Amino acid sequence: MKTVLIVGGGFAGINCARVLAGSPQVSVCLMDRRNYHLFQPLLYQVAMAGLSPADIASPIRGLFAGSENVRVVQAEVTALALPERQVRTSAGSFDYDYLVLAAGAQHSYFGNEQWEEHAPGLKSLEQATEIRRRVLSAFERAECEPDPARRRALLTFVVIGGGPTGVELAGAIGEMTRFTLARDFRSIDPQLTRIILVEAGPRILPSFDPALASQAARELERLGVQLWVNGRVSEINATGVHVGEDHLACHTVIWAAGVQASLLGAGVPAGKDPQGRVVVGSDLALEADPRVFVIGDQAHFRTGATARPLPGVASVAIQQGRHAAQVILADIAGRPRLPFRFRDKGQLATIGRRRAVLQRGRLRLAGSLAWLLWLFVHIYFLVGFRNRVIVLMQWCWSYLTFSRGARLIVEKQWHSYRAATLRDAPADSGRAAPADSGRAAVPAAPGGPAPSSLRFVAERTAENESGARRSA
Repeated sequence: MKTVLIVGGGFAGINCARVLAGSPQVSVCLMDRRNYHLFQPLLYQVAMAGLSPADIASPIRGLFAGSENVRVVQAEVTALALPERQVRTSAGSFDYDYLVLAAGAQHSYFGNEQWEEHAPGLKSLEQATEIRRRVLSAFERAECEPDPARRRALLTFVVIGGGPTGVELAGAIGEMTRFTLARDFRSIDPQLTRIILVEAGPRILPSFDPALASQAARELERLGVQLWVNGRVSEINATGVHVGEDHLACHTVIWAAGVQASLLGAGVPAGKDPQGRVVVGSDLALEADPRVFVIGDQAHFRTGATARPLPGVASVAIQQGRHAAQVILADIAGRPRLPFRFRDKGQLATIGRRRAVLQRGRLRLAGSLAWLLWLFVHIYFLVGFRNRVIVLMQWCWSYLTFSRGARLIVEKQWHSYRAATLRDAPADSGRAAPADSGRAAVPAAPGGPAPSSLRFVAERTAENESGARRSA
């Protein structure tokens, strides 16, 4: 029995494991640093409070609970030892006969990684919930802001990148401000929110037909989105965005301008393209090591010398994951390897409620019919029956009522006592313990010491933390 190690639980890795599941010829180890499979095409819906994180994520172990030959491991790869056919991870070293790298991609700031603090990208649930927090918090702060200039900056949202992700984000913000939030505030008018979509090229949606891109631009403008094309961002900081010589004062910036392959590919002995993707052969394997496959967003694959590499979209990853598994099974059975053939399923982008653009071959659609097809495709590819039903019900409810049920502002601070007592204790009440004692400051009761129950919790917390530091 051959051991197949799959790194990455995205579309490519999951579909590769599904083909291999149940085969008596292989033992599969599916590894990911997270314990869930994420449906990234709907990540912007989480960022815009349309869906909850659990609606677009499924535990990987649950997907393969009935597959005896598939083992799921949550770990992060630290090194690739390809000559020894071994992968070193945070959970130890793993040997393999066949290795499939499907670690995906992350957003790229083109050498300006310091911008991430002020302009988060959208590639993970953590980033989506952080964007949701920033967007919703901006309205809450604007409601209580007396200064007009600061209020305008709080109600200005800048999305950088005019591809499908940027268009969907800008359209979702416009729809949320015009319909969902219009009646929720008393001191501000969310319909006056300024939304700016910045694109460095001459038009948005450059991979679509120009007529469809123009239709999408008109729909965005109908939702109140301003389009800034031929605008290159030169600086992003706490005060806003510099586009050329112009400065946009804003508090919320979202980055959707570029991606790069997972840094795991740097340890692969093969050529790389400018996005860091690994150049693979016709069978998706490395020319230097045919037992190592690179698929999905991490792979640079082209069908001819003059053809463009395949885009980093879900349909490419799904097909490549299935093909890599079939090549492995053919290799074990002694059959020849077949080259990968991509079947273009087209591309879709949605612009708010009942509006989308679709392009497949010579077919061009825009409007409600394209939106219905977009809805069907995304529901169909969602992993798990429960997710499909919940998302469909949520979308139907939002469609009828213009409401968004996931408008939760979740802070990263989770302590109930330590943070609260340090923040809320009056300056003249109680006394913080000496710096070397490790005890948290606890507010004292009027005229006396802190309540015993609160003091006990604070002391126990300090003791646990002190013990953790000693053991570390």
